[in-house]
Amino acid sequence: MQGNHWGRRTFLQALAASGASCLAGGLSAQDGLKEPVYRVSKANDVPAVPMAERHPLDPALDMARDAVTLIQRDIVDYTATIVKRERIKGVLGEYEFMQAKVRNRKVVDGKLVTPLSVYLKFVKPADIAGREVVWVEGQNNNKLRAHEGGLKGKLLPTVWLDPDSALAMRGQLHPIYDVGIENLVTKLIERGEREKKYGECEVTFTPGAKINGRLCTVLRVIHPTQRPHFEFHKAEIFIDDQMKIPLRYAAFYWPVKTGEELPVLEEYTYLDVKLGLVGSPLLQDADFNSEHPNYNF
Repeated sequence: MQGNHWGRRTFLQALAASGASCLAGGLSAQDGLKEPVYRVSKANDVPAVPMAERHPLDPALDMARDAVTLIQRDIVDYTATIVKRERIKGVLGEYEFMQAKVRNRKVVDGKLVTPLSVYLKFVKPADIAGREVVWVEGQNNNKLRAHEGGLKGKLLPTVWLDPDSALAMRGQLHPIYDVGIENLVTKLIERGEREKKYGECEVTFTPGAKINGRLCTVLRVIHPTQRPHFEFHKAEIFIDDQMKIPLRYAAFYWPVKTGEELPVLEEYTYLDVKLGLVGSPLLQDADFNSEHPNYNF
């Protein structure tokens, strides 16, 4: 990132902005929940900007660390529509749409003062629509409460589950305690630090991409040669040009044959994000209580 002119300052300023929707024109339940439309700029559309100096990942890692610091300090909670697709045991699943409420974890003087709290309501596809999950770190013996959606939801009871149990992880690549933008950035930092041990890494910023009409800049990491220590061939982080927050992460494996479409490993897109800041939170304790009158546990 030449001179780091695009990076940390504007990214942090935008994250600190009050919680307007960062995808007001994006997907919502009222839009029929269609699969997201992505356009990534090609090299002959908008030139990629190489990130320079040190290890190619260092400027991106610096920006990510600053973002985590700001999130932990200033962002209390948020709501969003999460669209995810994951490859589990070699099989790529359908797009899943979830209405999400997340309260960020807060630690003061080494003490946990606000536990990470998550509520999810699945709205698509039809066989899981209506599924609800709520979990608060450290409460209820650290168990999540869940009930199924679709036809199963009419037949099966609400249950308490260990987040790492086989039933809770069925059809999921990551446990519920990994949900959220802060966790996403933290995991990317951890992965980046591991990959700094190796070379063969290309990192670029490419402006001019779009998510459902929203203009974004793409941070792209590519490992040209497949090696046992690399988890993906290509990873992309879409950062909204207006709000300067990450909206999407996608990772792809190497193609089986040259010229084939890259196999998707996992992808997560956050739509219609609204932020609650210190002093003006969006959510209350009741939002993470299964007895909430608007929930169906």
